[in-house]
Amino acid sequence: MSQLQVSEQDHVRGSRDADIVIVEYGDFQCPYCARARPILAGLQQRHGERIALVYRHLPLTMHPHAQAAAEAAEAAAAQGRFWDMHDALFRHQAQLAPGQLPLLAQELGLDGGRFDADLAERRHRERIREQAEQGKTLGASGTPSFFINGERYHGDSDEASLTAAIERYL
Repeated sequence: MSQLQVSEQDHVRGSRDADIVIVEYGDFQCPYCARARPILAGLQQRHGERIALVYRHLPLTMHPHAQAAAEAAEAAAAQGRFWDMHDALFRHQAQLAPGQLPLLAQELGLDGGRFDADLAERRHRERIREQAEQGKTLGASGTPSFFINGERYHGDSDEASLTAAIERYL
């Protein structure tokens, strides 16, 4: 599990000391990641501080806007708003073309100039590449790929499967 410990650089929703830490390697354009998002949020809401969600990037080449969306999420993170952008990207999954991303930043009240500069200079590309490579090394070949308390989860991303997996850990 040492490779999956939550670091200070990770985007964590919940307590870093939670009983259950779910690390997701995801892609903002992936329909299965979008399907899992409200399920994970519901589980976290139901179980409170016992569950922490960690999001790491694994943009797939089959999704033409996934890399730009990941970079947008990191540009928002640089302004302390990763999870807001994370949620907005999934809410607006059909509008992830690069021209749409500044509109999401504006909707969130981000510093548009800073956001645009981050995207133009591709400031966060290396972080995303490193996360994707780590995920692939750990066996994450598709999205979403989940690790629950360090163990690779091989089930489906539907509500029944994810809920059953989490209940086993609780």
